[in-house]
Amino acid sequence: MTQTAGYEGTQTKSPRATRTAAYAAASATSPIEPFEIERRAPRPNDVAIEILYCGVCHSDIHQARDEWGGSIFPMVPGHEIVGRVTSVGSAVTKFKAGELAGVGCMVDSCRTCANCLDGEEQYCNNPRAVYTYNGRDKNGEVTYGGYSTSIVVDENYVLHISDKLDLAATAPLLCAGITTYSPLRHWNVGKGKKLGVMGLGGLGHMGLKFGHAFGAHVVQFTTSQNKVADAKKLGADEVVISTNAEQMAEHAGSFDFILDTISAPHDIAAYLNLLKRDGVLCMVGAPDAPLSVPVFSLLGRRASLAGSGIGGIRETQEMLDFCAEHGIVSDIEMIPIQKINEAYTRMLRNDVKYRFVIDIASLEGSAKRA
Repeated sequence: MTQTAGYEGTQTKSPRATRTAAYAAASATSPIEPFEIERRAPRPNDVAIEILYCGVCHSDIHQARDEWGGSIFPMVPGHEIVGRVTSVGSAVTKFKAGELAGVGCMVDSCRTCANCLDGEEQYCNNPRAVYTYNGRDKNGEVTYGGYSTSIVVDENYVLHISDKLDLAATAPLLCAGITTYSPLRHWNVGKGKKLGVMGLGGLGHMGLKFGHAFGAHVVQFTTSQNKVADAKKLGADEVVISTNAEQMAEHAGSFDFILDTISAPHDIAAYLNLLKRDGVLCMVGAPDAPLSVPVFSLLGRRASLAGSGIGGIRETQEMLDFCAEHGIVSDIEMIPIQKINEAYTRMLRNDVKYRFVIDIASLEGSAKRA
């Protein structure tokens, strides 16, 4: 872990923009390659962070390949960022140099719309939150993410990270963690509730861990017999092979809540039939093609098909504090930045248990000037 020596009490003086080593996609068909970006000069409310680890999210692939449309190139992905504060602006009150810090999927929002005022900045509608990468800030500048050695963010969008947790394994909590924590909390999934989790990947294994920690009866759905033992080890009370019609039929009409974490196109009809009256199936995975919804599966049990994004800053901090208290982190495979393209290929084959995390120390000295 990086030492704090040399950081204590540091303030930003004579701020200037800095060149920063990174990895970027030059186009939707390009590999992720060494690059160099410019980070803004810290402002009075900014926190400058040395990035130590960055998780690799499936949405990084979608956006780097422009599968959702509207991608901005060159693109530096990465929104599961943990590191150490190197300096703070003169008006910063929430952080000091040397502290551990995290940055998730957004780095700003309008702060004035109803959603922002409710602490739900992720749903900012004026026009929307400023995303950590592949977005534009209020000055129209492109945002660059965590596949880089440093980042500068307004203190109100920076999270405190406990030193009780493994730092690398904490990185995916900034997206995979909050993406699954938020809907489970919103729909009060806990003791006395039956929870189904669709998919056992980066999102799914976190949904399973949280559901177990909240006291729900958790049923893990997977297409792979090879994942049964892992699911039980992670806290599943039952595991269902979703391609087995008999196993699926045994659970018909019994679930209070089903969390769909699958990011590839899939058939949700069979899962809607598993909901009880007033049950909810919530999408958190983001397939790049529309899904077909059998309406009578909803009408026949007053069921709901819902969706949930990430979480606001307040809820994300709540999630991180909960994880610190209960010892919850992601199961990860550490990689050097030079293996990021291989990691993307493996993710598409579901060949990771369960989240890749980049050791940013591997990036030093490898970037080229834009």
